[in-house]
Amino acid sequence: MQPIPLPSHVHYELLLQLLEQKTAYALNSSPETKREVQQLIITLRKALSQQKNIEASCDRENLPYEHHWSLNS
Repeated sequence: MQPIPLPSHVHYELLLQLLEQKTAYALNSSPETKREVQQLIITLRKALSQQKNIEASCDRENLPYEHHWSLNS
């Protein structure tokens, strides 16, 4: 069986750092858009958590998976 491709965790971290440190800071003058960015941050944190749950399920079921850095691998 081929390993199940999953995004590398670092992709989530890079996006979260960008949104938290740069984007949210730049939106201080736009509270509505800043709220939207905060919702996106929450969504990304949930996505990473869900992916970790998938990885745990794969581990329990002995299903191989591998983290991918791009689509070109």
